Amino acid sequence: MIVIKASDLKFKYPKDISNRDEPKFIGLPDPAPFNRDDLYEIIPILGAVMDRLGSVDGRILHLLEDLLNDMPRFINSREEVYDFLYHTAEETLSQGRSR
Repeated sequence: MIVIKASDLKFKYPKDISNRDEPKFIGLPDPAPFNRDDLYEIIPILGAVMDRLGSVDGRILHLLEDLLNDMPRFINSREEVYDFLYHTAEETLSQGRSR
């Protein structure tokens, strides 16, 4: 699994320190709510999507961050966030390859 550090990220995110030790995303299925405002939630999701994309490219990590920050608010479970990030990134990257 890819290890992502806060310093690898394009944006700074708040930390929900009181929930830092709660279980985080480790794979599907995961219907738990996703906290968009918690670095400790964001890093595992981004790492899992990067793993599935088979990439360690910082540009792709930053693309995922852009997608996360533009993601519709009705997407709120961890599995929905993961699916949205993966499928949207895969589609965006495949369009770039076909040009």
